[in-house]
Amino acid sequence: ATQQGYPFADVRPRIERDAANHRFNVTYLIDNGPRVYVERINITGNIKTRDFVIRRELDFNEGDPFNQSVVQRDKLAIEGLGFFKTVDITTEPGSAPDKVIVDVAVVETSTGDYGVTAGYSTQDGILGEVSLTERNFLGRGQYVRAAIGASGSGRTFDFSFTEPRFMGLKVSSGIDLYHHISNQTSGSYYGVTTTGGQLRFGLPITDALSGNVFFGGSQSTYAVANNDGSGNPWPISQVVTNGNVFNKAFIGYNLNYNTLDDQKHPTSGVFAVFSQQYTGWDYNYLKSDVKARAFMGLGDTGMVASVKGQAGIINNFGSGAVSSLEAYKGGSSIVRGFEAGGFGPRLNATQAGTPGEYLGYTGYAAASAELQFPFPVIPESYGLSGAIWADAAYVNGTPSLAGGSTLGVVDPGSIDQPFKSSVGASVIWDSPFGPLRGDFGYVLTKATSDRTQLFQITLQTLL
Repeated sequence: ATQQGYPFADVRPRIERDAANHRFNVTYLIDNGPRVYVERINITGNIKTRDFVIRRELDFNEGDPFNQSVVQRDKLAIEGLGFFKTVDITTEPGSAPDKVIVDVAVVETSTGDYGVTAGYSTQDGILGEVSLTERNFLGRGQYVRAAIGASGSGRTFDFSFTEPRFMGLKVSSGIDLYHHISNQTSGSYYGVTTTGGQLRFGLPITDALSGNVFFGGSQSTYAVANNDGSGNPWPISQVVTNGNVFNKAFIGYNLNYNTLDDQKHPTSGVFAVFSQQYTGWDYNYLKSDVKARAFMGLGDTGMVASVKGQAGIINNFGSGAVSSLEAYKGGSSIVRGFEAGGFGPRLNATQAGTPGEYLGYTGYAAASAELQFPFPVIPESYGLSGAIWADAAYVNGTPSLAGGSTLGVVDPGSIDQPFKSSVGASVIWDSPFGPLRGDFGYVLTKATSDRTQLFQITLQTLL
């Protein structure tokens, strides 16, 4: 009845006595009360937040039929903005019996985050970031973030802006700008400076499913140095063109499915992302990726089991193979126990005086299973937990060197076993700087030239 605008029901019980069976039969007679309309909506308590930011979360306006179920749903939507400590929606009689006044009372909370974070990973060394985030910019519900980061492998400069209601529609829009500098290190055969940006639009499809489209471009400048001081350059320096500068324009979309009960520490639900991106200009390929992870809590034990699957493929429409600059290069992020870029095709170490330049791969499929558990003797307030896990992957496809050259011979020992697998255990710390995890991994299956590592420290992510 409330869904049709009849919030007040007249309920009358009718009782019939069944003496023979020692029972009472109760019949409820329910009649719809008079239809009630919203006369006025009052919003109070919002000092910073503009009225329209709250009103646009309401699925009713003045003059519409009053619907209690819609009011409760809208209350959850306003709370979901994250701008308020409390949200209270009440009603009071209007100027006539068929009118009601809706009062929305809110208590605002801080929406700004001014922070300095630090951490450590075995791949990048010490990590640091200074960021400024405002989730309710100028009280208009807009999201703004600016950040400067630094690590042993480079520096990053990022800026993001999101308008949650583009042109008043239930469509978000945003812009991302970035300038990233990666240094040439012992694990990276060339340094690269990338400047780019993108525009994006998001649309909620259902409560759990949302979609985004995006387009943008970037320019990358590669710096190539001698590998050992002997005058022998890295092979990439012999094939790059345009002064080691590569440009690309891209357009793509992604679909996000999220039923997690908690975005930071989920115990149930599924999180999945499917994306496709076409890249042109100096390139001509389509990249397709899918990642999904399901969580399940094991009763009252505090243990959470999860399974994760992911796959990706690059379809090249240009001549030759996919450039190694755009190939997949995930190592420990897909199968733990390997170095970053630790598996997949690489050049023969004796070719052109190189120590085996890493090329990456153009397709993969991977799966992981993990059981996370609390330590029985350590208080929960310490934020420490443990995990055991198993990872497996299949990698395929050998890319070319930058510019499409076939210079160099692929080390046969890097492609003689496409299956990778490992098992291990982890210590996870929910630190003030973010969730850190230390993984101890033992590799079960690998190619001859794959590079492994027993221990690594990383920032924990859902996917």
